[in-house]
Amino acid sequence: MQSPICTMLDIEFPLLAFSHCRDVVVAVSKAGGMGVFGAAALSPERLEEELAWIDAHIGGKPYGVDLIVPNSFAGKGEAPSGGVPELPQAHRDFAAGILDKFGVDTSDLDSGRAGRQSFGENLREDGAARLLEVAFRHPIRLIANALGVPPPLMLELGKRHGVPVAALVGTRDHALAQVRAGVDILVVAGGEAGGHCGEVATMVLVPEVATAVAAIGAATPILAAGGIVTGRQMAAAMTMGAHGAWTGSVWLTTAEAETNPVVKEKMLAASARDTVRSKSRTGKPSRQLRSPWTDAWEAEGAPKPLPMPLQSLVSEPALRKVDKLSEGGHEGAKALATYWVGQGVGLMNEAMGAGQVVQTFKEDWIAACERLNGFIGE
Repeated sequence: MQSPICTMLDIEFPLLAFSHCRDVVVAVSKAGGMGVFGAAALSPERLEEELAWIDAHIGGKPYGVDLIVPNSFAGKGEAPSGGVPELPQAHRDFAAGILDKFGVDTSDLDSGRAGRQSFGENLREDGAARLLEVAFRHPIRLIANALGVPPPLMLELGKRHGVPVAALVGTRDHALAQVRAGVDILVVAGGEAGGHCGEVATMVLVPEVATAVAAIGAATPILAAGGIVTGRQMAAAMTMGAHGAWTGSVWLTTAEAETNPVVKEKMLAASARDTVRSKSRTGKPSRQLRSPWTDAWEAEGAPKPLPMPLQSLVSEPALRKVDKLSEGGHEGAKALATYWVGQGVGLMNEAMGAGQVVQTFKEDWIAACERLNGFIGE
């Protein structure tokens, strides 16, 4: 395909798949797209293991790595304390209270806190630097950052190794700031997206950013993101100024995905209205599958979510326990189970392999382009 994304990344089809699952990354890259491995939560040692596995199974196909180094979060700029901060008792009690209502034992919710001595470490530039050191020891073809302008080291290493640097943006102004910082690819993510997202819809944001980038004389390629789970949506975004698509949610229901099977079934049955954009999981707005857990945090009288990354220390221990129990058949945990997913979940109605999803995207993209050409006539 004649897209600058294909040329820049040496791929056949400009479909990028963000996933925390190495099997999805490999399958997508082998099918002609590009898998991008989400590494933000991993230690350098674990990242080394995961990337070594990818290298051994991907057959030399291109792949990327994604980190989260926010421009702002609680404790940014402070020296790491070497320990986990004390959380407000009201927030801890509230989380425990939700689980109690659904028969989930909360006596050991704090048991894992002592082991997380490097709290928020990967969000800091020094922590990210350790992950970057590992990533650039491998033949990655893309490095991406979420939640702000990439740290200078990421931009520097990208240029030194000839690896394009991508950054996620949710507004026109953020996109222009990224271009001026020297980012190579803009991932323009609308509010329909799963995970961290802004408020502007993809259909508005993509052409707005494309127009603004062109107006300053830049040619930075754009990947559209946010609610895109079909080839026809990808084609529509490309008619509006994108050069390809960045996707995440659609891979969560694939055969290879690491998604909790209970959540996977919920996603396959969900509609676009079964998601909620909330700060209650990470402290920054992120879209996730609605459940009694998310409803409780949005209800009147619920405590205001703590800033990132403190809120994760409240939510993640509880949700990890919910996941484990739900997979064992605990009915209360099954009701509470949730995960990040975008509004495109309403179109995710069939489980299939990741490679098959890429092929379906290609076929649907071609059919959409043919349909559009049909309106032109002879």
